[in-house]
Amino acid sequence: MRLDNKIAVVTGGGGGLGEAMCERLAEEGAAVAVTDVSLPNAERVAEQLLAKGARAVAIQHDVTDEQRWPAVLAEVEAALGNPNVLVNNAGIAVISTVEDETLAGWRKTQAVNLDAVFMGTQAAIATMKESGGSIINISSIEGIIGEPRVPAYNASKGGVRIFSKSAALHCAKNGYPVRVNSIHPGYVGTAMVQCALATLSEEEGNALFAELMGKIPMGRLGEPVEIANGVVFLASDEASYITGSELVIDGGYTAA
Repeated sequence: MRLDNKIAVVTGGGGGLGEAMCERLAEEGAAVAVTDVSLPNAERVAEQLLAKGARAVAIQHDVTDEQRWPAVLAEVEAALGNPNVLVNNAGIAVISTVEDETLAGWRKTQAVNLDAVFMGTQAAIATMKESGGSIINISSIEGIIGEPRVPAYNASKGGVRIFSKSAALHCAKNGYPVRVNSIHPGYVGTAMVQCALATLSEEEGNALFAELMGKIPMGRLGEPVEIANGVVFLASDEASYITGSELVIDGGYTAA
């Protein structure tokens, strides 16, 4: 029970990577607030955790709504106690090249993937700077390397990467016992990846999938639990000397 003294908030926890993160955090003893823009999805995951004996609560949360952030953290404190782990996981990905992307589409991606990470990190620091905590921002290998089909996603995830370092340095400089790190998943078999591929024709989707498989040295997509295990580590006291770092979990993609 590596996290039996932790109270974790996971945004986008109602499915995909977020669901796996909630499950692993709870398995290691954390109380978990499952937040999601879809309350039914959050409730489904929270109910599964409760059925296994974990402490959990579901909260509806549009991460792009600035006013909701302090309210959500207050709800978590009332239900579970003062949160000391925040996983900024909520995100979207849309395939659209730099020539095809619209300003509205660009702004929507930044709002969910980057602006919300800023707001969540800011709110969490205010909550944790006296008592301590770990903020884990989910970026992507697309925040390290370029991909011509997802410029808005690239920009948002690159922003998460460098913003996390800035926030980590701020906390360290001010003596706050708050660590801030980013996780950079490679390609994982989740609904987000499947939905992105589904926007292409069958021929284009198959070609892109084959291209991806050819670039992953381990020859397979990642499993959600493999990303969640990284979250557990950074949330735990085992990572007490790690801040401003980026944990890449990609099957060797960025090493090739």
